[in-house]
Amino acid sequence: MALDTAAITEKYVELSHGKTRYLEAGTGFPTILLHGVSFYNGGDSFRLNIGPLAQKLRVLALDCLGWGLGDRFDREYSFAYLVDHVREFQDALGLEKTNIVGHSMGGWIASVFAYESPQRVNKLVLVGSGGARPRTIPSMTEFQPPTRDQIREQLAERTDPKYEGDLDKSADDDYAKTQVPGSLGAYQKILSHMNDDMNRVRYNTIRRFPHIKVPTLVLWGKDDQTNALEMGEETHRLIEGSKMVVLDSGHYLPTQVPDQFNQALLDFL
Repeated sequence: MALDTAAITEKYVELSHGKTRYLEAGTGFPTILLHGVSFYNGGDSFRLNIGPLAQKLRVLALDCLGWGLGDRFDREYSFAYLVDHVREFQDALGLEKTNIVGHSMGGWIASVFAYESPQRVNKLVLVGSGGARPRTIPSMTEFQPPTRDQIREQLAERTDPKYEGDLDKSADDDYAKTQVPGSLGAYQKILSHMNDDMNRVRYNTIRRFPHIKVPTLVLWGKDDQTNALEMGEETHRLIEGSKMVVLDSGHYLPTQVPDQFNQALLDFL
């Protein structure tokens, strides 16, 4: 299922909460990829993008705080912690400034990051980004831990058919993340925070967008059923000088249309 993965290295870095896992490839300008909210997500969510992007960039696909194969944060989670985790990751790797690419929830984190720390962002890419509406989505409010077979079914639905060859291995790898000790409890804490009405209002991105001044690409799927295209258009309108690209895709652009997604990022970054 992966493209050009030979040079991708799995690494861990020690941060204040413990170890964080990330995938690294390439030697160009450092570019951090932030994944969406699904329980089994992690840096691997960009498995079809890391190799192609690494031809021109230094790609760092991060397991966000509370996800993946690293240590869990043994406290209540918050947007503040999730965003600062990215800054601490930059600090630990000695990166004063990076590109930030965020998909879905990762876009929410990226938006708040660019608002709070513009000096740490070279270019910003928001992909089907969350945070512009104070409402939850069923996959969060009705969450039940998925089985390995359910993960495979979801991967098949969200992946360009020509890259489905390694779905069984991908499902095995993603299921393994759900079995990390403490993973379910951490995820439930994250959902509790993100589903709280007051938190969703306080960390809404609408009021922050006009203050984002870094070069920004708004990348959206025409048929996004999770974060409707209107959200992308509003994001583009509110971030002055931003560029918008709409692809023939649903919400999962990095895997549904990886070739077009990769090219759009390379053209911008």
